[in-house]
Amino acid sequence: MAATKSLALAGLRRFAKLITSQGVLFMLLSLAVFASFRYETFLTPLNLMNIMRQNSMLAIVALGMTVVILSGGIDLSVGSLVALGGVVAAMLAGQGSFVAIAGGIASTTLLGVVNGLLVSRARLQPFVVTLFTASAARGLALSITQERSIAVSSTASGFVWLGRGFIGWIPVPVLIVALLYFAAWFMLHRSRLGLHIFAIGNNEEASRLMGVNPNQVKLAVYTFSGLLSGLAGIILAGRLGAGQPVAAFGWETDAIAATVMGGTFLAGGQGSVFPTLIGVLLLGMMYNLLNLEGTITPWWQLVLRGGFLLLVVLFQQRIVQRG
Repeated sequence: MAATKSLALAGLRRFAKLITSQGVLFMLLSLAVFASFRYETFLTPLNLMNIMRQNSMLAIVALGMTVVILSGGIDLSVGSLVALGGVVAAMLAGQGSFVAIAGGIASTTLLGVVNGLLVSRARLQPFVVTLFTASAARGLALSITQERSIAVSSTASGFVWLGRGFIGWIPVPVLIVALLYFAAWFMLHRSRLGLHIFAIGNNEEASRLMGVNPNQVKLAVYTFSGLLSGLAGIILAGRLGAGQPVAAFGWETDAIAATVMGGTFLAGGQGSVFPTLIGVLLLGMMYNLLNLEGTITPWWQLVLRGGFLLLVVLFQQRIVQRG
């Protein structure tokens, strides 16, 4: 009897440890089980594929956000850069897909470089710098489009393919997300740059004494975030068939939420990319369930989404405190 009780307690401890170490995954699976019983259409291949396709752009933005936060920074400009990258690419689509994609990515990468230089060289706070860039990029997107959507030229088939295409039965955006996350994981955990990102996120001054150049690392992570934001904007414009200057409002909040839910510390230095991807899927599933419910107005959806995010962050905070 005592042995059975001891085994049961040991099993409960292992289960509790699994929950605390994989909190966001546990919540994702729990929500999926609940949804499968409540909504008949939830587990259909079409619905699951839609969740992945619709959240692929946010996943790309959240990847850049995770790398920036790991270095001890923050990037509030990502939503505006998504919009700017999309409209620049749409405006260049008449000159061909390559020019459109290159131009869209170049415009946001340049602003990412500006963010990195202002944070690293001018030593300004990332919050202030990226808030300024967010305002400037959004204003530029609205100005060059005269506040109108820009239709993607039908001749730019490669551009549209990025947002709507398939390779086999898998959507192109989903494949892009998979490739980017594996590449980012390798960079963070198997390269010198990755070690330096973690080092300055943990203690910038100590990393400097060990020979790390924090300025170069900061420039690299903000440039990377800007590049990914532009790519996400291009995929979004290809999916919608138009570049929209008002696109991606609030994406910076969702990207930060997904990163934090994945266990990355806002103070930097600890975290990884694949838990961020699970956080994105958790957000996407939550939005999908609210749409399937149908009876909840968009305004109440905002309230429920905010409350849910608060609960998840509190849950993650408890995990950190127990760790």
